[in-house]
Amino acid sequence: MTIQTPNPLTADQSPIVEFWNDILAPKVIRFRHIMVDGLSLHSQMVMPQLPVAPGDDVLDVGCGFGDTAYALAQRTGPEGTVLGVDCCQAFLDLAWRCPERMFNPNVRFANGDAERDLGEHAYDFVFSRFGTMFFVNPVAGLRAMCRALRPGGQMAHIVWRNREDNPWLAAARETVLQFLPAPGEDARTCGPGPFSMADEAATRAKMTAAGFTDIAFRRIDAKVLVGRTVADAIAFQLALGPAGETFREAGPLAEERRPQIEAALADLFAGVETNPEGLWMDSSSWLITARAPETA
Repeated sequence: MTIQTPNPLTADQSPIVEFWNDILAPKVIRFRHIMVDGLSLHSQMVMPQLPVAPGDDVLDVGCGFGDTAYALAQRTGPEGTVLGVDCCQAFLDLAWRCPERMFNPNVRFANGDAERDLGEHAYDFVFSRFGTMFFVNPVAGLRAMCRALRPGGQMAHIVWRNREDNPWLAAARETVLQFLPAPGEDARTCGPGPFSMADEAATRAKMTAAGFTDIAFRRIDAKVLVGRTVADAIAFQLALGPAGETFREAGPLAEERRPQIEAALADLFAGVETNPEGLWMDSSSWLITARAPETA
């Protein structure tokens, strides 16, 4: 079952959306255990404090596999609703099949491009975990989120902070760059990238331009799962993120130098924290909250 958004994806979808569906989606699904289990600590830490009340209508932008949508539904109760929107149909297919679905009939999912249209004045709260960083036109995407809120409605989105506080991404990229050239300007990418909203002043300016008020930043630090084993961590880095982009764009040269790259990454991961679940590294994000204008 598919619920359409006010502006569903069509044949004229953007190249970035095509790239997510054709190239990245299979890799993200392969490493779902890291993308969900590893990164969910950032949303779990703030979920109880989000301004969501029983009966609220909530929009989850870039909902992925649906774990945040189902968590938000626990806050709204059966009298509220949650719509999860993502541009990757493969993610939504898995979200529909989650066991949580049977306990949350108030959750729906829709395939849509958040930068184009999310409807108007339909929601009390809008949320996004690690989704807004990939907006090609961040002001347009944030404006769509603002427009989707009812007057005075609130939003929250989680984005990565600076590279220095996220060695799980930055250190792996620097390791790969010891062996491969940086991607060129014509490289196919997932969008601006995980650190595109790391700068507080620049992001605040974008949100203000999008129409938000009462903008606030809160730092969230948490360990993230980077792999069940060292081999798993290496495979993840060479498939996704800044290191994965560098490896992918280098093509045959990357494959030629794969043994040296994997050995260097193994050295990087050899000293990280481990427990029975896997390897854990430091990470840091912003929880950014804001409000829509009181008048439409």
